[in-house]
Amino acid sequence: MLNDLLNKAVPVAMLGFVVSSMLAMGLGLTIRQIIAPLRNARLVLLALLANFVLMPLGALALAKVLWLDNPFAVGLLVLGCAAGAPFLPKLAELAKGNLAFSVGAMVLLMVVTVGYLPLVMPLLLPGVTVNPWNIARSLVLLMLLPLAAGLVLKAGYEELARRVKPLFDWISNVSLILLVLLITAANIDKVLQVFGTRGILAGLLFIALGLGTGWLLGGPDGDTRRVLALGTGQRNIAAALVVASQSFSDPKVIVMVIVVAIVGLVVLMPLSRALANH
Repeated sequence: MLNDLLNKAVPVAMLGFVVSSMLAMGLGLTIRQIIAPLRNARLVLLALLANFVLMPLGALALAKVLWLDNPFAVGLLVLGCAAGAPFLPKLAELAKGNLAFSVGAMVLLMVVTVGYLPLVMPLLLPGVTVNPWNIARSLVLLMLLPLAAGLVLKAGYEELARRVKPLFDWISNVSLILLVLLITAANIDKVLQVFGTRGILAGLLFIALGLGTGWLLGGPDGDTRRVLALGTGQRNIAAALVVASQSFSDPKVIVMVIVVAIVGLVVLMPLSRALANH
């Protein structure tokens, strides 16, 4: 009974966090600010290389080195191919990184993910089919539309945007804390299932690989380097869950995605604060 309530509360908290954080980002930025960092073609190419070439290869390598069970290896591979996490702007804000670049990178990686997953997953895992609309629908409705609404409000009613932004910042922070607690509580049994399978170790190494890759490829500027490190370490859990739940019958694939999601949030949130003080 309690677990059912927790599972029902998680999507509500996720909705509150994603929508409020996207609105808050839009209320504090302009389209020009978001686009400006993306004009750096070298940085964009390195971000794409890190997220859509090196991370999938890293997932495959870790699965082989650690002798992961096939469903856990598949879950890790799905995460390796899914970039553009909605948490990235919040992590960038905590790390005092380039906030405009974090939003621009998130949107870029998210859009590429929608087209990339249906093309690449069947090549890496023959027999698997991925519906791009199922991925795009939730990402567009929950992320792009609130972000666009915030940008429009900022452009047309700047004073109003300035007044309401702190409210959405507060909602975003509270709902994020609640989301982490709910996800952990609702899936503690699934986390326990992974003990002894090297799945948690694989998740930790996978996140560390993303952080290191993004940091090395993030360029000379510390604020963009932090963003790319966090953006490569934090995967697009929403897209990964859509693919895992609709394309694979083994529940362990979903379990692996959830476990890495929990490990990622637990590791990256305090790390973001540490980077801010670095």
